[in-house]
Amino acid sequence: MILSVSRRTDIPAFYSEWFYERIKEGFVYVRNPMNIHQISKIQLNPKVVDCIVFWTKNARPLLARLDEIRDYNYYFQYTINPYNRELETHVPKKDNVIETFKELSIKIGLRRMIWRYDPILMTDGIDVNYHIRYFEEIAKRLSTYTKRCTISFIDNYQKTERNLKHTTARELTDSEIFLMVKELVPIANHYGMEIQTCAERIDLANVGIEHGRCIDNVIIEELLGVKIETSKDNNQRKECGCVQSIDIGEYNTCSHNCLYCYANFNNEVVEKKREKHDSKSPLLIGNVENEDKITERNVCPLKRGNLLF
Repeated sequence: MILSVSRRTDIPAFYSEWFYERIKEGFVYVRNPMNIHQISKIQLNPKVVDCIVFWTKNARPLLARLDEIRDYNYYFQYTINPYNRELETHVPKKDNVIETFKELSIKIGLRRMIWRYDPILMTDGIDVNYHIRYFEEIAKRLSTYTKRCTISFIDNYQKTERNLKHTTARELTDSEIFLMVKELVPIANHYGMEIQTCAERIDLANVGIEHGRCIDNVIIEELLGVKIETSKDNNQRKECGCVQSIDIGEYNTCSHNCLYCYANFNNEVVEKKREKHDSKSPLLIGNVENEDKITERNVCPLKRGNLLF
C-alpha cells in the first residue's frame, strides 16, 4: 500500500501531531468524499505501508519527529512557488520555506525531495519573464538539495475560478508554455535537476520534459530496493500518471488558503472544519457519529521480492 499524505490538504503543515498519533495507534479513519458517513479503517504499519508520499508547502512541524517514522519509506512532494500573499495568503515566507526544504533534504537525502513548482499561472503582474526569473532564483537555492522539479499549469476548474475571480489570474496559452519551458530546462539542468510535468496533456518531450508521476513507482522501488506490483490510479484524471495510493486527507481543511487550490471550496468552510479537528481522533476532522458506517479496507504490501540491487 502507498499512503498519500495528502493531495487533499497539507497534513505536515497543519496536522502533524494528528498524523504521528495515527502512526502510534496503527490505524486511521478516512471519510469517503462522496459519502461522508462511509468511513474506511486503514491499517498503518511498516508491514503493509510500502511508502508514504507527503505533500506540503511547509514541513517544519514534521521535522523534529521524523524518528517516529524511521521504519517507513517515504518521500516529499514539496511546493515552493514564486507567488506573494495575494495568491498564497497564509504560506510562510519563502526564505523560511526554502530553509525548511534544505534542512529536510539534509536529514533524509536529496532523492527523497521533489520540488513542485505548480500551478504555473499568469496575472497582469506575472508573465513568462517573471516565472523564468523566479524559477532560477529558487532553483539556485535548492541546488544540491533536490534532483527533480515537477511543474504543472493551472486549469480553471469551477472552484478555482470562484476563488480567483477577484484577481487577474489566467491559464497560459500553448505558445507561452513553450516559450517558458525552453528557458526553464537549461536553468534546471545547470542546477543539477530534471523537470517533469504533472497531469498535463501538452507534450513537451521535444524540449526535454517528460510526463511525470507524483506517486511514482520508480522512486518507491528505488527506496525499497525491490519491484512493486501496482497500476495506474484510475481515480485520478486521465492525464495523471500516478500509481494507486490511499489518501488520508480531507478536502476543505488546508489553511494556507491559496486562491488557486482545487482542494478548498471556500475559506469559511475550512475554518469551520478546522474547529472540529481533534488530534486524538482517528478521523482528521471530527469524530465518529451514530450514522457513520466503518468498514476495514483490505490493504497489503506491494513488494514482490525481485531485488533491484
